[in-house]
Amino acid sequence: MKSDAPIGVFDSGIGGLTVVREIRQMLPGENIIYVGDTARVPYGSREPKEIVAFMDQILRFFAGQKVKMAVFACNTMTAYGYQRARGRCGYPLVPMNSAVQDAMAVSPGKRIGVVATEATVNNEMHKNSAAQIDPEAIVHAKACPDFVPLIEAGEVDGPRMEAAIAQYMEFFSGKEIESLILGCTHYPLIEKLLQKQAGTGVHMINPARATAKAAVKELQHHQLLRDSSGQGSLTMCFSGDLKQAAQMTDLVLGKNTAEFKTIDLTKY
Repeated sequence: MKSDAPIGVFDSGIGGLTVVREIRQMLPGENIIYVGDTARVPYGSREPKEIVAFMDQILRFFAGQKVKMAVFACNTMTAYGYQRARGRCGYPLVPMNSAVQDAMAVSPGKRIGVVATEATVNNEMHKNSAAQIDPEAIVHAKACPDFVPLIEAGEVDGPRMEAAIAQYMEFFSGKEIESLILGCTHYPLIEKLLQKQAGTGVHMINPARATAKAAVKELQHHQLLRDSSGQGSLTMCFSGDLKQAAQMTDLVLGKNTAEFKTIDLTKY
């Protein structure tokens, strides 16, 4: 495995670009291949068996691209597929960080809120992580199925998104949460609106940062950091409409020189 090999980053759609953004800020010289399964997004309402099957296709694609590491930029695939895939690939895997530790650090009353997909909430990933850290922690998790379709359509603001946020955030009324984990990589794209609804006293926790830090540590552990002072390449692979994907890439990463490709994941 060579240090010049690319890092694979993958998600059900465009939400994982928030993880790419963090990795590129920390490791600007790394080459990155991103896979967004935009033709089959959202994953959150799908059966676990189907989610795992889609994950396997992406990991097989990465094997063909000879990546040196793959980063889960999807809580749903992490919750249902990471433990299964761990040790079965020919390259290291980095799961999506739950960021529960970060939330606990800013929640003296141990009252944490989570917004996530239905699959992630049903898996109780955040509740289980919190219980391991501190059995007295209280986690209130709310599934927000409307967020991903709206974000994938480019509606990161406007009346429909504001209405959805108001509806879901009502769940936390009276629960006195001190922090709110953005439990889906899409959600940092609406962080300001969520903050406005939650109030300034609630800390927004973005797991993308913790995941990127974990990726850096993994590369260091395997001595796979790329020795380059220049900007690494960025290859964007999507299974759905490239035009919309390119627009969202510009929104999240800014104007860049990324190469865009359509990929048929059913072949893998």
